[in-house]
Amino acid sequence: MINDSHSTEIDFEERLSPHFTVGEMMRSGKAVGMGVKNVPDENPAPGEASREEVIENLRELCRCVLEPLRRRVGRVIVVGGYRCEAVNRAVHGAEHSQHMRGEAVDIHVTGLEMCRKYAAILSQTDFDQMILEPQESIKKRWIHISYRRDGKNRHQILGAK
Repeated sequence: MINDSHSTEIDFEERLSPHFTVGEMMRSGKAVGMGVKNVPDENPAPGEASREEVIENLRELCRCVLEPLRRRVGRVIVVGGYRCEAVNRAVHGAEHSQHMRGEAVDIHVTGLEMCRKYAAILSQTDFDQMILEPQESIKKRWIHISYRRDGKNRHQILGAK
C-alpha cells in the first residue's frame, strides 16, 4: 500500500525540540526514490499509530534522548526516523519496527570511537533499545536508538563489539 494519505498537511518545519524538526524525522531518501510520501496515515489501520501519536512519539524521543546527546556532542545527524509501511518494507525493517510509530531514529556516526562516545552518552538516557549497526564495519556505522513514551523502556543494547 502506498502511503499518500496526506490531505491534512504536515508542518515539516515544526520544531519537536530546540534542535530537531518534523521534516528531519520524516526525511527519507528511500521514500523519494520510491516516489512515496513518508508520512503517517491520517486514518491508520487498527493497531497502527495515528499521525498525532507518531508526532508525539518523535517529540518525546527528541526531548528525552536526542537533545541530551546534542547538548554533549553538538550536531547530531539523523539518517532515518519515521518510516511509513512501504519504506519499512523496502529497507527490510522489522515487521513491527519502532520507526513506524515514531519511536526510533538512526544516527550517523563516523568510526568506532565516535560510535563508542555516542553510545556511552545515550546509555545515560531513558532509552528503550540501542543497536550499534552494522557490526562488520568499523568505518561506517549508525546507531539505532528508540524511546517509548509509555515508560516501558528496556535499556537494551544490541550489536556492541
